[in-house]
Amino acid sequence: QVQLVESGGGLVQPGGSLRLSCAASGFALDYYAIGWFHQAPGMGRERVSCVDSSDGSTYYADNVKGRFTISRDNAKNTVYLQMSSLKPEDTGVYYCAADWACRGLPIATTGTPPLGSWGRGTQVTVSS
Repeated sequence: QVQLVESGGGLVQPGGSLRLSCAASGFALDYYAIGWFHQAPGMGRERVSCVDSSDGSTYYADNVKGRFTISRDNAKNTVYLQMSSLKPEDTGVYYCAADWACRGLPIATTGTPPLGSWGRGTQVTVSS
């Protein structure tokens, strides 16, 4: 079963940086595309970034382009989201999800991910 565990969140001032980690449990990440989703308070989940498994192509939502970088380390079975120049509107819970390709991961969702289920996420708070 696909199980992903998110970590790395915290409280950071505007303009600061964080690196989130998405670790796979019980399966190899190599074969999956991994997307990061942001859920602001009271809202659904929106995809902020994705990295494909086939060729490593990366995708970003317009509001994070140039600030966030997604990367994968298959040897560590982990996908990272480096977040820089953080803004208060980046506040929320961040989740990761897997599918066979980024085109299979929704841009926005209030439902379950394509594979497995949502993890606990990791809280990011951007505030002075």
